[in-house]
Amino acid sequence: MSDPFADIRPYRDEEVPEVLARLLADRGLLDALAGLRLGRIARLAPALWRAPVRWYLRRQLRGVDNVYGMQMVIKHYLEQVIDRTTEGFTVSGLDALDPSRAYLFISNHRDIVMDPALTNYALHRDGHKTVRIAIGDNLLTRPWVSDLMRLNKSFIVRRSMSRPRDLLTASRHLANYIRSSLQQEQASIWIAQREGRAKNGIDRTEPAVIKMLGMSLDKQTETLAGLINGLNIVPVSISYELDPCDELKAREVFLRETTGHYAKAEQEDVASIARGIDGAKGRVHVSFGTPIVGEFDTAAEVAAELDRQIVSLYCLHPTNIYAYRMLNGDSVPVPDSLYREQGSCSFEAFSARIHAMPEAYRPYALAIYANAVTSKLALVTAGDMSPPC
Repeated sequence: MSDPFADIRPYRDEEVPEVLARLLADRGLLDALAGLRLGRIARLAPALWRAPVRWYLRRQLRGVDNVYGMQMVIKHYLEQVIDRTTEGFTVSGLDALDPSRAYLFISNHRDIVMDPALTNYALHRDGHKTVRIAIGDNLLTRPWVSDLMRLNKSFIVRRSMSRPRDLLTASRHLANYIRSSLQQEQASIWIAQREGRAKNGIDRTEPAVIKMLGMSLDKQTETLAGLINGLNIVPVSISYELDPCDELKAREVFLRETTGHYAKAEQEDVASIARGIDGAKGRVHVSFGTPIVGEFDTAAEVAAELDRQIVSLYCLHPTNIYAYRMLNGDSVPVPDSLYREQGSCSFEAFSARIHAMPEAYRPYALAIYANAVTSKLALVTAGDMSPPC
């Protein structure tokens, strides 16, 4: 096949005009945009608003005929989100990476959209090429959602399969695509260290992610260590002073622990995406690590090195310390050198935020912030001390 990854890859420049024309004609997208801008009034008479929304959208996309042009439109809106919802956005570690090389960025996962968006923005701002972003097909609930994501250099991770054989085939296909992007096309990739967000604040890599990458191996001629060293894997650690979805995550973890299961409501992921984008985040920091190199024999060993760097690089904010002490007592020792001393959220404001939640959710909400401190202290005990961001 001349285009073996056409079913999952991002759109190419020559495909952009046709996709944009399709989006401008999609009633679902027009109705969704009208609902975001106008709320209930748009939902009462959707047909009335489609023409003005189409006109506005066409105006915003005027002159866009390639992927870069589309990303510059997205950049404009992302900068507005950063200005409106954060109290400062900082980055570290990029000075050690070569902008001319392709990297596989493997990140901790706290927010569905903002994690890759902010990582991408940090790279672009520092003169690196933007990345191709992994997105699960469970989030692509409408054709227009898939079109928008693939215009922004997203590729599809197929998870919604009932037969294990089909899932295995899809995983191998994905592994081959990632390797081809990195080594043949010299295009960087972003993937999360786990399927789904870390809802308890514990950033741990699923070895299954590394095993998936290993499916591209030629077992007759290659080793896992050779593959890993050749993929230029760079750990990324993103931290939010405030998690806009903390109460939603706490509710889910509470229900799982008390009832044994949790069933997502329809469009729940969409609601989390909206809150993650629009909610107050306080200060946000993205830390880039160093490429992973070593004689790895197992996926678990690779995952352990990813975890070590992600936890070491994680920027602790005062809110993490507030939560840790609210759970463990005010006198519990935490080295001052371990965390960022200045934050935008006072203890009083953070405490009020937690106490505004249902009482049953509060310990789980606090854990989202406090577990990052626990993980960091475990590294300190092991002698792996990192400076504060």
